[in-house]
Amino acid sequence: MKIEAVTISKLTKRFGRHRALAGVDLTLRAGRLCALLGPNGAGKSTLLGILSTLMRPSSGEITYRSDGKEQLAGAELRRQIGVLAHDSFVYGALTGIENLQFYAQLYGLDQSAERAAELLTKVGLDDKAQRRPASTFSRGMTQRLSLARARLHDPTVLLFDEPFTGLDRAGAKALTDTLVQARADGRIVLVVTHDLASIGDVTDHVVVLRRGKVVFEEEREQSFSAAVLKDIYHRYTD
Repeated sequence: MKIEAVTISKLTKRFGRHRALAGVDLTLRAGRLCALLGPNGAGKSTLLGILSTLMRPSSGEITYRSDGKEQLAGAELRRQIGVLAHDSFVYGALTGIENLQFYAQLYGLDQSAERAAELLTKVGLDDKAQRRPASTFSRGMTQRLSLARARLHDPTVLLFDEPFTGLDRAGAKALTDTLVQARADGRIVLVVTHDLASIGDVTDHVVVLRRGKVVFEEEREQSFSAAVLKDIYHRYTD
């Protein structure tokens, strides 16, 4: 089962007197890579948290549609979503392989050590690193492990919050390649980022949030260059 579209309608979120989201309307489509831009405090992470089902909105509606008609919810929906957030959700006492095996059990997957090692190798963690406690990892290594965790259950919706943080050039290139492949595979990809250089030339849908509202949105058949993204960002946030 594959999610083909996520429709967000009149979405709001309040934390006490603070309004983080103020009536967001947005549609995310399969085979698109959306860059969600905006200054700190614009509501980007809040929107991603609600989309991931980890946070409840104050009002509004989100519809996840499969095969153009069926609306998913609950555990069935969560199995279709992969999240890379500020919190790595990595257990420091476990090795890289053990972390993936633990999450595989939560998803009801048959995840052998060999399969976990294969996925970790793809994100750039070698055999020695895979068998070290995650508490000994650098920020970049933890980010790579988090990426493997987010992809573990083969989700059709990928929600990444500042995924390039802590990655070296090779790691950033590998992540960009992953995002491009996910889009080519027909997945829905949403990336919150300030790293416009890394996301440039691969994103074909741009949304800018400011003070909890969508102030710019555009989809193109061709990708936005980093220069165009920078121009859009400064035009709608300065």
